[in-house]
Amino acid sequence: MKKNSYFSLIVILFFGLSIQAQSKKWTLEECVNYALENNISIKQSELDTQIASVDKKSALGNFLPSINLTTNHSWNIGLNQDITTGLLRNQTTQFTSSGANVGIDIYKGLQNQNNLRRANLALIASKYQLLKMQEDIALNVANAFLQVLFNKENLKVQQEQLAINDKQLNRSIELVNAGSIPRGDVLDIKANLALNRQNVVAAENALLISKLSLAQLLQIKEFENFDVIDSIRVTDEIAVLTQSPNAIVEKAKESRTDLKIAQTNLEIAQQNLAIAKGALQPTIQGFYGFNTRISYADVATISGGTLVTKPANPFWTQFSDNKGQSFGAQLSIPVFNGFSVKNNVERSKVNLEKSKIALEQQNLDLQRTVYAAFTDAKGALNANESAISTLEARQEAYNYAKEKYAVGLMNSFDYNQAQTLLVNAQSEVLRTKYDSIFKIKILEFYFGIPIIKN
Repeated sequence: MKKNSYFSLIVILFFGLSIQAQSKKWTLEECVNYALENNISIKQSELDTQIASVDKKSALGNFLPSINLTTNHSWNIGLNQDITTGLLRNQTTQFTSSGANVGIDIYKGLQNQNNLRRANLALIASKYQLLKMQEDIALNVANAFLQVLFNKENLKVQQEQLAINDKQLNRSIELVNAGSIPRGDVLDIKANLALNRQNVVAAENALLISKLSLAQLLQIKEFENFDVIDSIRVTDEIAVLTQSPNAIVEKAKESRTDLKIAQTNLEIAQQNLAIAKGALQPTIQGFYGFNTRISYADVATISGGTLVTKPANPFWTQFSDNKGQSFGAQLSIPVFNGFSVKNNVERSKVNLEKSKIALEQQNLDLQRTVYAAFTDAKGALNANESAISTLEARQEAYNYAKEKYAVGLMNSFDYNQAQTLLVNAQSEVLRTKYDSIFKIKILEFYFGIPIIKN
């Protein structure tokens, strides 16, 4: 009996956890954070940053000396000349040679220093690119999240209207039976009810598609039960509108990643020009070399008319006796190289000018974008306020039409028209509401306020 009780308890707990997992609703903060951790584009940008770090290590390595060890071992089998007697003999001779070479740049037109500066700038630029990717993903997630909320509330509106029309159909049938309205009005109500059902299905499909789009943006594979909370914090959403566009532009210049990327690319172009000019200067390289050789052939001598062989000198003896060293410095002066260096300098100058123009264009684009975002945010807020006023008027008109229809003073066509205008007004309020929220968030983003507030 106890075993059955324990088993039942485990089943209940497991079932409860499954329901809880399926009923989880994601907040905007959770969606953004999850996307930042799992989005494929962000992962690719992180790998680009790792590559930039490796390039920086390579630039640091240019300051270190290069050390190379070489060794060679060979066998000569068959008829060979004896190196001691000069006679040809069938014998096996082994030779080993070894060496070490060290080279270091003493002066290279400051190219190594400029390469290191460029690598540092490239690493900074890759981090800015990663940050920009994260910002873009956060904005896309916020937009998709708000689209889900809009579709949720729009579905509620359509469902409520369907329920109202369903009740109205029953009421119309009673009025027809009482002789208050003609029978044709019931047919109009039924047609309008069928249209409401179509609108509900369309709203359900729109909600499903928006959830799917958000889940795919988050890289969620099992999205069948994916859902988000039914509301979003909108407190202090219009605080940024108290700022002037110029103030927002100046704030954006301090924080916008686009400008930082353009500025860093300009500095990289300057370093590329310095590197190209460095190739026009002489280079000085220091070198040191060590080498030795060892042979393993038996040496034949004649002693008392008898041929006697003795082995070659021991390994370490030959290693010491045959060693040699070399060191010095090499000066290289570029004289003519098919205009390659000169062309690289000219190409770097052009790229530098392009980077200057890109930075200037980025500043102009930022100013234009901020002014447009400010205007869009104010316009969206005003549109929402107008939509609310329209909804209040449509609600009163619908209530009046409902009263007139109930006593037979209005036909079904005019009544349905009033109801349709009310539904459209409700949908417009929802659309302008979430449109204003998103556009204000964009404006806050330019002002340096993150998409999610911790």
